[in-house]
Amino acid sequence: MTTDLRLLNDWQHGFPLCRDPFGVLAAQTGLDREEVLAQLQAAQDDGRISRIGGVFAHGSGGDAVLAAMAVAPHRIEAVAAAVSAHPGVNHNYLREHHHNLWFVMTGADRHAVEMGVSGLEHATGLPALRLRMVRPYRIDLGFDLGGDTAHQPMRATAAVASLAPLPSSQWPLARRVEAGLPLVERPYAQWADELGGDEDGVTERIGQWLAEGRLKRFGVVVRHHELGFSANAMTVFDVPDERVDACGQALAEQAGVTLAYRRTRAEGWPYNLYAMVHGTNREAVMAVIERVTHAAGLASHPREVLFSTRRFKQTGARRFRGWSVAPAAAPLPEVPHGFAR
Repeated sequence: MTTDLRLLNDWQHGFPLCRDPFGVLAAQTGLDREEVLAQLQAAQDDGRISRIGGVFAHGSGGDAVLAAMAVAPHRIEAVAAAVSAHPGVNHNYLREHHHNLWFVMTGADRHAVEMGVSGLEHATGLPALRLRMVRPYRIDLGFDLGGDTAHQPMRATAAVASLAPLPSSQWPLARRVEAGLPLVERPYAQWADELGGDEDGVTERIGQWLAEGRLKRFGVVVRHHELGFSANAMTVFDVPDERVDACGQALAEQAGVTLAYRRTRAEGWPYNLYAMVHGTNREAVMAVIERVTHAAGLASHPREVLFSTRRFKQTGARRFRGWSVAPAAAPLPEVPHGFAR
């Protein structure tokens, strides 16, 4: 593995919480600090990484919901643009299904998220499925970039007790952790200056969040498509409620599965168990899906495989930053008579 890829791969977890984190990376890669910073800046500029920051656990604060719309092909561009323009949307993908536009709405609280989705329904004239997280089994933990798919999980998902939301006094640091570490010699000192605190207090707080399970990880957040993992599929299963947790845990333990979680069902959408697989090609992804479906005891359950065909938007979550109330959404132009929405 090349040095620049090691910088992205090896520090998806365990990014140094010290006064000179990039010096630590330099010592372990044989580069000097300036070269490390330059390579990370180049990776951020060309989109291979979105940031160096944290991924908060479900329940830590703010709110989010996965939503899906069924959009006629001739309206995809306009509807996707309206969805992506919303400041609360952090992911927006086109997938192979009747419900083809999938996005995540985030916000400071459940009301803000609902208002955001409702505003987009009003603007587009399209109803949206709302598929709320019930339980994560494996979520946003990163994966090894060395193969055609995630050939081995980088880390197991640890079960944690229900988390109380972060107190509002900690939100300013949480916003920065979501936004990403500045690529400077003393990044935590810069955050401390902005917050009116001290450098050690910043790193100790992040370390505490990691120890509590509030942060699933703190490190390099890669963008898979730019690193060659251009094929990804979301497989959804309809599993009896009494079996879904066992099946979800089994999925999370399978090599190749990058995300696994349970969500609420919705009218016309019977599926409650989700697994994501990322790979360099469609055949490799399908091979993983078939293998893990059988390994997790899911072969007899109804399922659908939704490959992503286009990425309209992918940014960090905005649970602790950005907007707290839904912005006004202007309706899209009327569709001519005789055309389906």
